[in-house]
Amino acid sequence: MSKFLTTHVGSLPRPDAVCDVLQAREEAGEAPEDFEDVVGEAVESVVARQAALGIDVVSDGEFSKIGYANYVKDRLTGFSGDSPRIPGADLEDFPGFLKMLARWREGALPRPTPCCTGPVEVKDRAQSTADLARLRRAVEKAGAHDGFVNAASPGVIALFQANQYYPDRSAYLEALAEAMKEEYRAIVEAGFYLQIDCPDLGMGRHTTFKNDDEATFLKSAHEQVEVLNAALDGLPAERLRIHVCWGNYEGPHTRDIGLDKIIGIVLKARPATILFEAANPRHAHEWRVFETVDLPEDKILAPGVIDSTSNYVEHPELVAERLLKFAAIAGPERVMAGTDCGFGTFAGDGLVDAEVCYAKLDSLVEGARLARARV
Repeated sequence: MSKFLTTHVGSLPRPDAVCDVLQAREEAGEAPEDFEDVVGEAVESVVARQAALGIDVVSDGEFSKIGYANYVKDRLTGFSGDSPRIPGADLEDFPGFLKMLARWREGALPRPTPCCTGPVEVKDRAQSTADLARLRRAVEKAGAHDGFVNAASPGVIALFQANQYYPDRSAYLEALAEAMKEEYRAIVEAGFYLQIDCPDLGMGRHTTFKNDDEATFLKSAHEQVEVLNAALDGLPAERLRIHVCWGNYEGPHTRDIGLDKIIGIVLKARPATILFEAANPRHAHEWRVFETVDLPEDKILAPGVIDSTSNYVEHPELVAERLLKFAAIAGPERVMAGTDCGFGTFAGDGLVDAEVCYAKLDSLVEGARLARARV
């Protein structure tokens, strides 16, 4: 692998026209006639922009999805109604800030999070097929180096879409894994990297499991990785990525579980590349965790060297400094420049201005160039 390749976590700010057709699909229950034209044109544009900046492994910005985990309601059976909202324990500690956060979201698109109320099975293969064809056209047209596609992990689907059908959480996870297998395999067979999004391994501690002890959470996280590994069985680890985070929101994050507590579980997951938060003020110090673990030789680190919730544009020198810290541990060929999380986790609800987002990605690319020149 080349030294300090560049990538990001996936979602990017969706243009207004894309938000409009996504909202229209939500309201009508089916895509409007111009959906493919609008989304296809936007994907071509965003891939071309990433390639022009110098991002090596690009994505479609998740433009076809209303959100990174709840999109599965449109592709799988068994979901209806609405799941209860579970505010993070850190937000409950600061109720004034929780109200401020709600005001910030005024005007954002709805976040539908239905419950699981029936058997989970594949119902729509066309959406995934369209995503892959759309990205392939855009990558080839832009001459991009490579591409990746996001997919929700069984654990994060269970985190947002509450189970009201299966006898227990284990049965629900297994059903989700079985249903998601097809999408996972299709992404890899289409020639893209498959990125499994797993905020459940970090954020789950201070949300769904906030009233449980740490041992209970860690036991569940271990099970979620085992179920995920089973779903990924047979797929080449080197074409798989896993993203772990503690929730993509500006907030206190004082209840985040430490990376040191979960890293052993994360390393047991099959994907070779690990994307994780390493730029924001709550987790930037945790690069030292990798000095204390036995990092398998096949693992590649893709630390976030750019914060995805702040409109500060990181200086390229800071990006280079962060990359070189990880390179000293794993070697420059095993370190990629990434972002803490996505810039458009839910449609129409990003915290970072779109143009600032691309300025940050430009800084990421320049910082990687600086780091490359110094090793």
